Amino acid sequence: MTLDKLRPYVSEVLDPFVRGFDRLGLTPNGVSVLAFGMAVAAAVAFYLGGVADRFWYVAAATLVFCNGWLDILDGALAREQGVASRGGDLLDHVLDRYADIVVIAGLAAGIGDFVLGFAAVTGVVMTSYLGTQAQAVGLERVYGGLVGRADRLAIIGAVGLLAYPLSETYAGFSLVGWLLVFLAVIGHFTALQRFFYAWKALE
Repeated sequence: MTLDKLRPYVSEVLDPFVRGFDRLGLTPNGVSVLAFGMAVAAAVAFYLGGVADRFWYVAAATLVFCNGWLDILDGALAREQGVASRGGDLLDHVLDRYADIVVIAGLAAGIGDFVLGFAAVTGVVMTSYLGTQAQAVGLERVYGGLVGRADRLAIIGAVGLLAYPLSETYAGFSLVGWLLVFLAVIGHFTALQRFFYAWKALE
């Protein structure tokens, strides 16, 4: 079970924020762009946490949580304003993928391990790709699998908070290094889960 499945149950928590954003005149697309901006800022903070002051990891974690929260709010705001559209859905997914890429790039650049970063980012992108590709071949969009985007953001944020006080290496990797290992292995595993689910559904 992934955190993505809990989205329908958080509407009561979202409502005050949705109404507030609506009063401020924000559009769903504007919130999507703001969420992406948070991801870019998080990537920079992760990089600085690795090469400068470790306290930047705390800032990065906070920004990742903000990105995830705004990613939920844009859809809720679209429904509140009655402007949900395929164009908005496209923009949201494109910006989400770029957000995933830049955050992982920031993590990898901070510890100087781009091979591990490449393995992690391909796993994450393929997970998301298989979720939407299922829809493209006539199935419902797939959010299942071991780790979805909401889970991933929660884990990245949690590791960012822990990376500030825990600077030791474990079996040759820092905590951030192990995070990238996790994203690489679990990302590709989840992508394969979604592939086989879709393949079986199409038989």
